[in-house]
Amino acid sequence: MTAELLKDAALVIVDVQNDFCPGGTLAVPEGDAVVPAINALIPRFAVVVTTQDWHPEDHASFAAEPKFVDKSWPKHCVAGTAGAALHAQLALPPGTLSVRKGTRRDLEAYSGFQDTDLAKLLRAREVKRVYVCGLATDYCVKATALDAARAGFETWVIADACRGVNIPAGTVEQALAEMHAGGVKVVQVSDLAA
Repeated sequence: MTAELLKDAALVIVDVQNDFCPGGTLAVPEGDAVVPAINALIPRFAVVVTTQDWHPEDHASFAAEPKFVDKSWPKHCVAGTAGAALHAQLALPPGTLSVRKGTRRDLEAYSGFQDTDLAKLLRAREVKRVYVCGLATDYCVKATALDAARAGFETWVIADACRGVNIPAGTVEQALAEMHAGGVKVVQVSDLAA
């Protein structure tokens, strides 16, 4: 990765939170496996952003008998809880920007751009290109990447620095196809090697 890339590019780390990692209430299979890949990428970006689900206790997406689909999830990432905290092994630099989403009880917010000031924060730092990674490929990563592209940023998803819920099977592949159709390019960590 060249210094030129750093000037106008941001790494957006989506929802690498305890509840989405093994042992969490809504664990993504191998969710914590993204951490080493993301840590390897972080030093290559001048702008690093984390997004976090930050739900009220009675968020509309929580279901007593969750179906693990849109609007029917186990209780997860309740604001201020250990489950909502970022994974402790993420090596985040000083100055990392933080965006919290899903803060309204009545609103599901998969995208880091939805009901937040993320686009404004990126533009204030003259970001033109966005690289998205994290959890989960088929929900919050997809929504964040598609919204980044809609907001006018050149957008990539770093596929092997993401993991998906993949319920039902095939939703990760479908999400990658949707992102591609929405103008998002798909890369691997190795494509960004120095």
